[in-house]
This record gives sequence, C-alpha cells and structure tokens, in this order.
Amino acid sequence: MTLASLTVQMVNGLADASALFLVAVGLSLIFGVTRIVNFAHGSFYMLGLYLAYSLVERLGASALGFWGAVLLSALIVAALGALVEVVVLRRIYRAPELFQLLATFALVLVIKDAALWYWGPEDLFGPRAPGLGGAVPLLGRRLPQYDLLLIFIGPLVLALLWLLLNRTRWGTLIRAATQDREMLGALGVNQAWLFTAVFALGCFLAGLGGALQGPRMPANLALDLDTIGNGFVVVVVGGMGSIGGAFAAAVLIAEVKALCIAVGNVSVFGIDLSLSPLTLVVEFLVMAVILVLRPWGLFGKPLAAVRVAAAHATPLEAGGRVARLAGLASLLLLLALPLLAGRFPYLPVLMVEILIAVLFAASLHFLMGPGGMVSFGHAAYFGLGAYAAALVSLRLQWPLPLAMLSGALTAMLAALLFGWFCVRLSGVYLAMLTLAFAQIVWAGIFQWDDLTGGSNGLVGLRPGEALASPVAYYYLALACAALGVYLLRRVVQAPFGLALRAARDAPVRAEALGMDVRALQWGGFAVAGLFCGLAGVLFAFSKGSISPEVASVGRSVDGLVMVLLGGVQSLLGPLLGASLFVWLQDLVARETDYWRALLGGVILLLVLLFPGGIVGALRGWRGRGEGA
Repeated sequence: MTLASLTVQMVNGLADASALFLVAVGLSLIFGVTRIVNFAHGSFYMLGLYLAYSLVERLGASALGFWGAVLLSALIVAALGALVEVVVLRRIYRAPELFQLLATFALVLVIKDAALWYWGPEDLFGPRAPGLGGAVPLLGRRLPQYDLLLIFIGPLVLALLWLLLNRTRWGTLIRAATQDREMLGALGVNQAWLFTAVFALGCFLAGLGGALQGPRMPANLALDLDTIGNGFVVVVVGGMGSIGGAFAAAVLIAEVKALCIAVGNVSVFGIDLSLSPLTLVVEFLVMAVILVLRPWGLFGKPLAAVRVAAAHATPLEAGGRVARLAGLASLLLLLALPLLAGRFPYLPVLMVEILIAVLFAASLHFLMGPGGMVSFGHAAYFGLGAYAAALVSLRLQWPLPLAMLSGALTAMLAALLFGWFCVRLSGVYLAMLTLAFAQIVWAGIFQWDDLTGGSNGLVGLRPGEALASPVAYYYLALACAALGVYLLRRVVQAPFGLALRAARDAPVRAEALGMDVRALQWGGFAVAGLFCGLAGVLFAFSKGSISPEVASVGRSVDGLVMVLLGGVQSLLGPLLGASLFVWLQDLVARETDYWRALLGGVILLLVLLFPGGIVGALRGWRGRGEGA
C-alpha cells in the first residue's frame, strides 16, 4: 500500500459518504418529525435505482435524459412515499411505535415483490453518466469523474436542507414538530399534512440517493435490507433526528470502511494485518464503539432515544383457570397431532418449524414485554446456539443432550456479554446496539471458514437414530418448546420477573427502592439468550445443516414480526404470532412466487385492523362484551 493508493481510496470513500448521507438524512428527518422508524426506507432507495434504470432507457442516455431520469425517479418515489403515509401510516400514528415498525416492514415485503414482478430477479446495470465516464489523474492514480461529482452532491444537499430548515417557515414548523408535536397541533398547525410532506421529502432523498447510484452499482433486490441497515447505523451514530450528525456519521463510516479496503494486504514483520475482512461489519463496529462511549450518538439528545420502546398500556396478566385449561387442552391436542401424519406427511415437519418459532418468539418477547428492551439482533443467540451445538456434535461427537446444553449455554454467555453493554442504553439506541452485535456474530460465522464452514455452513447433523423420524423429532421439539414457554412464564410471574417489569415501567422509582435496574435487565438478556439458543439447536438438528443465515438480520426481523403480530402485552401473544407467521409463510410460499407481497399484505391488514396485536384485539372484544 502506498500513500497515493491510500489517498485515492479515501477520496473514493467521500463519494460513498454522499450516498450514505442521502439515505440517512431522509430517515432522520422522518423519525425526527413523525417518530416512525421507517423500515421501508431502504425499499424507496432501491426503487429510485430501478426507476432511474427504466427512465434512462425511455428518455435516452443523453445528458438531459440521464439527469431528467434521476430527478424524475426521486419525484416518483416521493409521490409514492406520500401515498404510503396517507393510506397506511396516517391510520396508525396513535398505535405503539413498534407496530408502526411492523407496518413499514410489511411494506418492505410488498415493494420487494413488486420490483421482482416488474423488473425480474436479475441485476440491472445502468449506463454511465453522459460526459462523466472518464477519470481524473490523482497522485498517479485515476479517480472516476462521477465519484468527484457525488463528493460535492452530499455537502450541497446538506446546505440546501440547512437553508430549508432555518430560513423558511416550513422548516421552522419541522423543527418545532421535532421538539413538541402536541404544542404544534394546539397552535392550529395541520400536523397530518406536515407529516405527509416530511415523509415525502425523506423518500425523495432516498430515491435521489438510489437514482444517483445507477452508474456505480447494479439495481438488485437485496438493496432494500442492505441499505436500511447502513442507513440506521448512520442515523444512530450521528444522533436520531440530527441532520448534521447524519452527515458527520456518513463521512466517518465511509472513511473507516475505505481505510479497511486500502490496507487490505498489509503485513508487518510477517504478521498479516489485513483489515479487508472487516468491511462486512466495520460500520457496526463503529456504531458499537460510539454508542458505548456516547449513548445518544455524536450529535443526538437523550430525548430522542425513548420513543421506540414498546408501549405498556396494560400489565402482563397471569392466566386464570380458563387460560390454564386452554393451555392443557392445546398441549393434549399437540400430543395427538402426529396421528394425522398418515394423511398429511408434511404436518410433523411444519409443526417442528412452528414450535421452534414459538420458542424463538417467546424468548424475544421476554426481552420486549417484561423487560421493555427492543432487540433488532436476537438472531445472534439463535445462530450461536445452532453453531455451538453443531460443532460439538460434528467435531467432538457429543451426544444430542450435551450438544443441546452446550448450544443453549453458549447463547446465554453471549447474551451476558452483549447485554452488559446494551443495558447501558435505551430505546432505539439499545435496539441498534443489539443489531450491531448480531452483525458482528454473522460476519464471524460467515468468514471463519476453518471453524464454521463460512458461507457453505455445516452439514451432516444427525439427532440420533431414536429421533430420526419426523414424528419422533416433533415430540422432542414439542417437549422443549412447551418446557421453555412454561419456564419463561414462571420467570415472568416470579419475583425476578416482577422486579424486571418494575424496572421497565418506573426505573427511577425502582432504583429508589433499592433495585439494580441494569442488573435486572442484564439478567433478562441471559434468560432470553438461553431459550433462544435452545431454539437454534432444535433448528440445526431439524434441518441437518446450517448456514450463516441463522444469524442474519432477516431472522431477527422475523422474530419481531411474530411478537408484534401476537401482541407485546400478552404472554400468549408471541405463541399465536409465531404460529400464524410460520403457517402463513408456508401456505403463501406454496401458492405463489410472490409470497412476500401476499404475506406483507396480510401483515399490513392485521396491523391496520388490530394495532395492538391479535391478543390485544381479543381482549378489546372481550372487554366490550363484558361492558355490554
């Protein structure tokens, strides 16, 4: 590595910083005003890139056609964002913030399959920008002209946004909404249309960021989740709602990533100091360090961190005699279910998947419900449990009981380690730190070829001859899931669970009563990690093989969807939500290639009809019936 190559790589990093900033600043604006953590923001970025590709083909690759297509793509994305806000989000502003997150995740599924239907699954490469296809010499290297343009676009957008927010009445209203929305409404300002306009502006910036990337990267269907992950990182590192913070964080992360690429093949005294493997996870490492040192980001404020926590309008209720009888009847039904295996051979396999999902969702619910801590990275413990059990089974030839124990304990130890840092934060910052640790775990699994098999994973897992049949393994999964749910329920109603809920609802009062709130939350992480790791073990031996996907962001998001579908404020909620989610996913996937859109539509419908979750809706109906 030479000084020239390092310099050029760092300058290239500034172009990446502009792209990151355009995504993150829109996300930050939307959160600052509407308090919605918009999971679909990456989808709008992806649509901007796809639309620019199609519009350039129609308008031509001339300068007017190319730049007209870029601007028009951003405007179309803004219009679509305004439509989404009016039709969907406006109806659920009064719902708990996490259900708004669930609605935006449903939009991710719908938009992804819409793009698949219209543009197909292949990567689409757009043309170069007219007049900017060459390169500029810099220190003996060549720097693309288009990258130089992108370097200036980021600061230009930052300056225009500063003028908009500080020199116009509309900008004053936006800043006022970020401070006190209720007072703004009391002054007669139409909040609904202000929210729509801000959401459209945020989507415009995301669409513009995507459209500008046409000459640099192909349009593909994986951009939505990849982009939203990076966007969240930038927003959280900079501070939620801070425009300047988003710019500073984008530059910091892009430059650190460029540095890792630049020094990819350095060795000192024969020691390999390559940093290139860190490029998969460096942004999450940066975020973890920043949040540990400065819990509200570089330019954030503590006030912005508290709104993403789940609403706790009603206490978690202990089941009465009717609930216990219903639980016993359900268990007896599940015990008898294999009798139908002759007519429905696939039923035991599907039920194993449902039982694993139930245990996974119940462990996540323990953090979110009684603990009040939202986790975006719960799949880390699922993946670590699966890999630990697989490794001791394949490498050490340990029997299944010891493999199950080692997997669950490994996940619990990881939860203790990660939780020690996470409990120092709250709200979205805690959630994002859990995501950072999960991504670090995923990157380690993906890149440690000698131990984990890398992207190929591990194969040849066998639970033993006694459990070789699907029915036998079903009974094992049923026993583990039933025991896990029962023990989690007992912990919630035990003194530890009551203290954990007190720390959730009134942390200051709990501290005054002598409770160690952080220690309680730390214990909550350990309990959740233990049972989540057990779910991962069951998954590994049910499939016979595992891959890094078991610790991916997508699996963490699936867990969130399961819990929120059922309802956070019920011990029954995650059980119903997980069962419904897996059943719908299996049913829809077998009926159509566009199962994500159909599944997203069902989730969106459920959110609009039951913003408190399925169990919350049942409680509401029961309450109205008793009132009548």
